[in-house]
Amino acid sequence: MFSKLFRKTPLAWRQLMKEKTRLAVAVAGITFADMLMFIQLGFESALFDAAVKPHRNLQADLVLISPQFQTLFSVKNFSRERLYQTLGYEGVQSVNSVYISTGQWRNPETRLERAILVWGVDPAQSPFKSPEIKQNQEHLKQLYQVLFDQAGRPEYGAVGDIFKKTGKFDTELNSKAVFVKGLFTDGASFAADGNVITSDSTFLQLFPERQPDRIEVGLITLKPDADSELVRSQLVNGLPKDVRVLTPEEFAKVERTYWEAGTGIGFIFGLGTGVGFIVGIVIVYQILYSDVSDHLPEYATLKAMGYTDNYLLGVLIQEALLLAILGFLPGFILSFGLYQVTYAATMLPIFMKMERAIQVWILTVIMCSVSGAIAMRKLRSADPADVF
Repeated sequence: MFSKLFRKTPLAWRQLMKEKTRLAVAVAGITFADMLMFIQLGFESALFDAAVKPHRNLQADLVLISPQFQTLFSVKNFSRERLYQTLGYEGVQSVNSVYISTGQWRNPETRLERAILVWGVDPAQSPFKSPEIKQNQEHLKQLYQVLFDQAGRPEYGAVGDIFKKTGKFDTELNSKAVFVKGLFTDGASFAADGNVITSDSTFLQLFPERQPDRIEVGLITLKPDADSELVRSQLVNGLPKDVRVLTPEEFAKVERTYWEAGTGIGFIFGLGTGVGFIVGIVIVYQILYSDVSDHLPEYATLKAMGYTDNYLLGVLIQEALLLAILGFLPGFILSFGLYQVTYAATMLPIFMKMERAIQVWILTVIMCSVSGAIAMRKLRSADPADVF
């Protein structure tokens, strides 16, 4: 279909190029609409990717959490006894527990405190996949020594730069002196601006009100030949209902669902994308409608010469597709640059993805095609009798 449209005289292209100012306005409008959609979809994706990154960094075959768990920002704990009970099931090789809470990190330069997510782990058995953490976990065996997330917000201080230069960084966490002994990369999210990892012993010193037998996450490692679905089914049926047994991906999905459906953030980004789409339709429609109105006698002449409404509709669709291409390319390039600026400013993992580029391109084509179809009503009113 498209090859037939473009094999003929490039009437659509010539009409667009005749009014260069109108063309520039149309391209700018589509570029703006595309950028709006790219930014909204990009922030939404960054939100979800950042929110579930810590979950996917945990090393486990199955995960034990509280039924009330929704997000790391307000995590719920459960009895560690439930985790130890899983060792009695066939196929379970080992278990590991994780404490999670929000502490107050003091920037030693500004003396200002900022909330940070604190992970308490067994230093002899790291629950994380990250090689950076595994290489430095030995340092956690000493009390009050921590690992710092160098991809966190800059308001925590120049921790990464100072530590790389001097090999040390001392500050306070929950009003207690702590010593940075290593760095890792995780990043900020909407739930936390940064992360710090301590030993379970240090964690309990930093949060003295916490009960040692209450944990936030239980990690279960299965034997190499174990059937994970079978073991999970046995745990679900055998353990009390005060815990949930999930796969690591399901654990991440709990967090994603909270931000997507449990807050207004997902709706806001979706609304922003829809607004961009509607804005694009209005802009392209106005351009095509003005073009048809200005050239109505010419279209009537073509009808008098024997050209059908379908042919003229093809010309209008060609104009719409050309506008889609001309508007999408600068929108894509500018959005790519804005992603880099946003990442540098917020440390959120906002990057251009192929599937997002394809999604916005499809929306742009639909946007321009719908506008062309609406403008066709004006084109059908072109009467050959008007030229005589």
